[in-house]
Amino acid sequence: MTARRLARALAVGVPVAFLAIFFVAPVAALVVHGLLPGERIPGIPAGDPVLEILARRSTLDALWRTLAQALAATVCALALGVPGAYVLYRTSFPGRRILRAVVAVPFVLPTVVVGVAFRAVLAPSGVLGFLGLDRSPWALLAALVFFNYSVVVRVVGPAWAALDPRPEQAARTLGASPWRALRTVTLPALAPAITSAGALVALFCATSYGIVRSLGPLGWSTLETEIWRLGTRNLDLRGAAVLSIVQIAVVVAATLLVARSRRPAGRARPVATPPLDLRSPGTLGAAALTAAVVAGLLIAPMLGLVERSLRAADGSWTLDHYRALAGDGGGALPRSVLDAAELSLRSAVDATLLALVVGLLAAVVIAGRPGAGELVARGGAGPGAHGAAAARAGGADRGRGAGRRPAGAGRGRALLDTLVMLPIGVSAVTVGFGLVLLSGWLPVDLRGSPLAVPIAQAVVAVPLVVRTVVPVLRSVPARQREVAATLGASPRRVLLTVDGPALLRAGGVATGFAFAVSMGEFGATSFLARSTDPTLPVAVVRLLGRPGIDSQGTAMAAAVLLAALTATVMALAERARAEGDAGW
Repeated sequence: MTARRLARALAVGVPVAFLAIFFVAPVAALVVHGLLPGERIPGIPAGDPVLEILARRSTLDALWRTLAQALAATVCALALGVPGAYVLYRTSFPGRRILRAVVAVPFVLPTVVVGVAFRAVLAPSGVLGFLGLDRSPWALLAALVFFNYSVVVRVVGPAWAALDPRPEQAARTLGASPWRALRTVTLPALAPAITSAGALVALFCATSYGIVRSLGPLGWSTLETEIWRLGTRNLDLRGAAVLSIVQIAVVVAATLLVARSRRPAGRARPVATPPLDLRSPGTLGAAALTAAVVAGLLIAPMLGLVERSLRAADGSWTLDHYRALAGDGGGALPRSVLDAAELSLRSAVDATLLALVVGLLAAVVIAGRPGAGELVARGGAGPGAHGAAAARAGGADRGRGAGRRPAGAGRGRALLDTLVMLPIGVSAVTVGFGLVLLSGWLPVDLRGSPLAVPIAQAVVAVPLVVRTVVPVLRSVPARQREVAATLGASPRRVLLTVDGPALLRAGGVATGFAFAVSMGEFGATSFLARSTDPTLPVAVVRLLGRPGIDSQGTAMAAAVLLAALTATVMALAERARAEGDAGW
């Protein structure tokens, strides 16, 4: 009994303690320093009043640009992504799985890589340099759409794939044209998914710190870049704290919109996918648009990045930029780029392990699985009671039997789920800056600690781990748990033997996501990384900001290295997902 209670307390307490210390407390430090008058954090001056900070021209410009770029990129991503969702999820054709993987890659690429890739093709010496779009708002818009196109496709696509085709077929039978049937029947049915995708894209575009830093026009500031400028260059921590609070309000509004647009979860019925019919004008147009986006917007910048990394100043092919990765970038870095890559790998491994421990514990509790949920609480129950508890847990997952469970169990899991998801609604820049402010209350300066960067990266990665694992655990049939418990299996054995295979598969995918996100994280790292120990994304931005063709070429080569590492990990994760899905 005591051991089981201790196990349950650890399963709940570890995620709560981790997020309370390294997420809730930093955000609270921002609120305290930004809103309350007087000096609240030891060693950090109060600064200007809140209203004066909000009335600054720089603040208003940053807010306007943040909202404008988010709105413009969201409209473009939806206009391009909805047809792509139809082609990739509502039709079948050879190579569809490969094309889906290609579409998924940009979203998991580090934002710094995306920015550098567009700089490579839009710079005066790039393939599209004749357009004169380098360092322009249009280049920034294109990069944001590149980054978020897959969000629209992967949110709207599965909803479209599960949509019952009979209402649209009935409308066509009654004489409606394909366009009218789409406009009056299909799109209204997809409205929740489209709204959710749009809100997510707006959220990501409003927090696109790395893209703006590496690609935005000179003098172009958003809330995130203004927070960084005030906090690191001007040492105006009060101003940075106030802007962080404004940004939290913006992203929380987008997060609430996502939550409100979601329908109650249900079990999607498989729908037969017809072959791609290019004889239909609408389908042909959607297929042509998707092909153009994939080739021109997704693949071309990455090929341009690789091409620029292999070009010398005279236009000849060379590997000198890759050889320069062993150097310090002509004095731009305190260490070599390869040293920065090694540091990023070590930080990503540490962050991944930390995110897996916290995320898997939280996921098991949130999913209500035996061994961490009700079965642990009922430590003295026999095999029959185990079976009943397992049946109740499975029934709750299907929306039934909630009343037969402990009254506080569901609410407790919902609260933990909300706490775990909160970092998604707050920018990594805000998290990093909050940890800097929190250092004023702690005996240890987090900015000088080698654990600061992995901790911040783990905070960002934990929600991805939970959201990857929980649906897989909930997909395990409750009858399997019920049978195992009835045959006398202990709660721990039920968890290991019934949920274990699903947990192992989901854990592998979650590992890939956590590692890729940690490897390319730039927002919090830009605040917490020591100047003598830059990570690979920080090194890329420093090299990119240094004039000279050699520094630019080395930055391109470093970005290719970062993209290759991230894409390799994500390809392995997608392969694990595909193999796991095939076995279920």
